[in-house]
Amino acid sequence: MKKIFIDGSEGTTGLRIFERFEKRDDIELLKIPSELRKDPAEIRKYINASDVTFLCLPDAAAREAVTYVENEDVILIDTSTAHRTEAGWAYGYPELSPAHREAIKNGKRIAVPGCHATGFITLVYPLIAGGMMPKDYPVSSFSLTGYSGGGKKMIAEYESAERDAELVSPRQYGLSQMHKHLKEMKAVTGLERNPLFSPIVADYYSGMLVSVPLYADLLCGNPSPEDVHKLYADHFAGEKFIRVMPLGAEAGTRSFLGSNNCSGWDGIQIYVTGNEQRILVSSRFDNLGKGASGAAVQCLNLVLGCDEAKGLNL
Repeated sequence: MKKIFIDGSEGTTGLRIFERFEKRDDIELLKIPSELRKDPAEIRKYINASDVTFLCLPDAAAREAVTYVENEDVILIDTSTAHRTEAGWAYGYPELSPAHREAIKNGKRIAVPGCHATGFITLVYPLIAGGMMPKDYPVSSFSLTGYSGGGKKMIAEYESAERDAELVSPRQYGLSQMHKHLKEMKAVTGLERNPLFSPIVADYYSGMLVSVPLYADLLCGNPSPEDVHKLYADHFAGEKFIRVMPLGAEAGTRSFLGSNNCSGWDGIQIYVTGNEQRILVSSRFDNLGKGASGAAVQCLNLVLGCDEAKGLNL
């Protein structure tokens, strides 16, 4: 049995990871006493006693936790923003390419993608890797998310009996165009410029819908929606976590795409809609699933050499 420690097990992501391990018989959870969970000496002890430690912490705390490692065999899986574009850290999205999957399998430092970044990279990485989107394409994107993505403080704000009336309405944020996920969105896809990115938080717990609008004549070869759909289907062929939805599938929901439909599910759906001139590609998933704790557990499964979907809901 592998010994697993979750540093930050009382946060939203840490709790969801913990819940996914409760019924597993192939791991032993190392549980730090609640009163010692912020004690550096105790954290150091638990990290070095583990085979794998999950860092479910703010960025600064995650960077500090890395310095506690003395046991060279310890594997770190970091869910924060801190190391997603750092040299020596595998980017925890195995479906992007065989090289990504191998880096996770063989890595000792793994950075789990951000939730908005997961949806965006799912859509843009294959377009660039497949030669359909130029690297200098002026990409824009909007993303709808449930309030759980904001952590405990935002969850409490939305679930308060005395909450502000404005929380009933979806709210756009990241207005300065300096969202913390932009760095990985650019670096991982290979874009030459940051995308124009507009995240929106709405009054539901979890689920995410990320969309990228495309002008066909600005893409290489002026592709049709059918061409774009085939590119995604080919790129993600055989991937159990990713479902490229049939063209026209949105008709089954009267051409509406809800953003909370995948709540509680650990996969991700891709939709291709639009027309011959303007194509809209969208990804739909759970921001707490494939967008956070589900992706972290998938990375662990790869490290352990077991079924990638073990303990996950597909």
